[in-house]
Amino acid sequence: MISGLYTLDELTQAIASEPDRWRPLVFSNGCFDLLHVGHVRYLQTAKALGRSLVIGLNSDQSVQTIKPSTAGKPSRPIVPELQRAEVLCSLKAVDAVVIFNQPTATTLISSLQPDIYVKGGDYTLETLPEAPVVQAYGGQIELVKVEINSSTTGIINRILQAQK
Repeated sequence: MISGLYTLDELTQAIASEPDRWRPLVFSNGCFDLLHVGHVRYLQTAKALGRSLVIGLNSDQSVQTIKPSTAGKPSRPIVPELQRAEVLCSLKAVDAVVIFNQPTATTLISSLQPDIYVKGGDYTLETLPEAPVVQAYGGQIELVKVEINSSTTGIINRILQAQK
């Protein structure tokens, strides 16, 4: 069992039973396939916006849906979902992780109704698929500036180039 990893039902109950521990609740989501310094700084910035930080983690299945495959084979995720969840749960900034199977986090957001929804500054309100859900219940959206231009795809590409 991974400390800090919840099902959606468990997390919803935990928040309802101890709102002072969780609220204001900050929520973000992503694949977090190969954790890098950009992720760490982003999560630290997100956590500073509220009392708790909950991460919606794309399941292996949803990563395969949203990330392109290579030569007909799924190339992502590199790291399996439970290992990605364990790494995220070990970070000081992260209070909870919940794995989801959909391509977007709209179902999680509808259920949890975080006070603040955070995504990277590479998004805009127009390109953020979860924005209408957050706006519908009156939540706040924060787009955090990307401090270090680092990405999992970039790391993978550098590794592949080094092998040639």
